[in-house]
Parts: sequence; structure tokens; C-alpha cells
Amino acid sequence: MGSAIGAATLVSAAEATSSAATLEVNIYGLRSGKGNVLVCVTANPRFFPDCSKDPKSLRANVPAKNAAQVSFNGVSPGTYAVALVHDENANSKMDMAVFLPREGFGFSRNPAIMTGPPKFRSAAFTVDTAMVSQRVQMKYML
Repeated sequence: MGSAIGAATLVSAAEATSSAATLEVNIYGLRSGKGNVLVCVTANPRFFPDCSKDPKSLRANVPAKNAAQVSFNGVSPGTYAVALVHDENANSKMDMAVFLPREGFGFSRNPAIMTGPPKFRSAAFTVDTAMVSQRVQMKYML
């Protein structure tokens, strides 16, 4: 994998405050450099793990070959969870085979995966300092 850094910023600079932080998502275990890594950060448990419908979510779509680290600047203090998809065919969604994901996935705090995605509380972490880092291991079922 490349060592380039993908970066995303909040859409609204008005939301950034003097206590805003940088969230670094360090990704490891990608099985290939094909496609993209979709990164989604939410503070709302109702929108986890698919936070694409959360208007306040932070999202990035980074080429997998450059996805070793994705940074979000201007993150307000709070409790968040991160969900990642290794979108190997670059169709901007998680492809499924019956009930199993065909593509890789990962979550902040690397919770154990039993049946289905973890609950928000299992992946939640606190942003309360200027720099917060989450190391996320990608998992593959097929």
C-alpha cells in the first residue's frame, strides 16, 4: 500500500471551533490496492454503520492504494464511531453475497464481529483532545 495521506474536511467551517480536533483513521490489513476505501464517521447511533444518510457525518472516498491514513480536520468534541468499506470494484457501496459482505470492512475500536455489524457503542470513542487516532483493521469474510 502507498504511504500517501487522504484528507477530508468538514463541509461547514462554521462548525469548527477553537476546541476542534483532528481525527486520524489509520487503516491496515487491506488485501489489495484495488478500488477505494469508503470512510464514514458519525456521532449519531441511528446512522451507524451506514452513516451516508447522516447529514452531519464526515465522509471520505480514498483510493485504496493511498488509504493508509485518512484525516478529518475540525472535528467537534463528542462521541463518534467510524465504519470503513474496502470498495474493491469502486461502485460506492458494500457488495453482498447472500448475507455475507463480498468486500472488506472495518470499524473503530475493532470490535468482534459475530452476526451483522457491531452496535455504535462497541465502536464508539471520544474526541476530547486536539488529536485523536483510531487504528482500524480491515476484515474480509469471502
